[in-house]
Amino acid sequence: MDNISVALVQSDIIWEDIHQNLSNFDEMLWASDADIVILPEMFTTGFSNHSKELAVTMNSMPIQWMHDLAGRLGCLLIGSMIIKEKENYYNRLIVTLPDGTIQTYDKRHLFSLSNEGVFYQAGTERLIIDYNGWKIAPFICYDLRFPVWSRNTEEVDLMIYLANWPEKRIEHWNTLLKARAIENQCYVAGVNRIGLDGNQLYYNGQSAIYDFWGEQQIYTGDKQGLYVAKISQQELKNNRSHYSFLQDRDNFELK
Repeated sequence: MDNISVALVQSDIIWEDIHQNLSNFDEMLWASDADIVILPEMFTTGFSNHSKELAVTMNSMPIQWMHDLAGRLGCLLIGSMIIKEKENYYNRLIVTLPDGTIQTYDKRHLFSLSNEGVFYQAGTERLIIDYNGWKIAPFICYDLRFPVWSRNTEEVDLMIYLANWPEKRIEHWNTLLKARAIENQCYVAGVNRIGLDGNQLYYNGQSAIYDFWGEQQIYTGDKQGLYVAKISQQELKNNRSHYSFLQDRDNFELK
């Protein structure tokens, strides 16, 4: 599929209220016809360190909600939530496909300023999703600051970042999304929340999609809504054919 539509779901998140958040997102998404729908980081609770109290399992109702919604909308649906597995807790990105397949990515870089690493286990593996001929790499929030982890070594077409990124550092968000797109010569989509959370941090959205040239394809500002843009794989291929930047990248190994 050459052209795909990507929906950025920019929303307030009700603090630590899983059922109300799912109901709100149901209302926002009922008529979506996008190929890919992206929810913010910890969309069921907000960015909370109350992992023991809020965690769900991979067999829980919120996972079933994502599974059912992806099937009903016929889309690839992405969002992160607090997951318990054995005795560990994860900030886990869940990918649900229309055919019922579920894939996961655990946040690699845990936000030390808020002691995220005290309450969550870090992930160790990247995820590459193959969907309708597109190669997609999803990441979570703080991962955006680490270009080595994001480096495009697999000819990825689209990188996705889910976030709860506060207003006080929003210029970093805007700059780094654009940088990741340019240096990796791919589309980059970033979805951030809005509103005030239980820690009294304010979020002002500014979700966006950048193309391989660093040009904005869509920009949301600070308003709640469902924002959709179409992106072209053929235009990406033409750019890479003409500008062979990725062929000159450095080789390295992550440890």
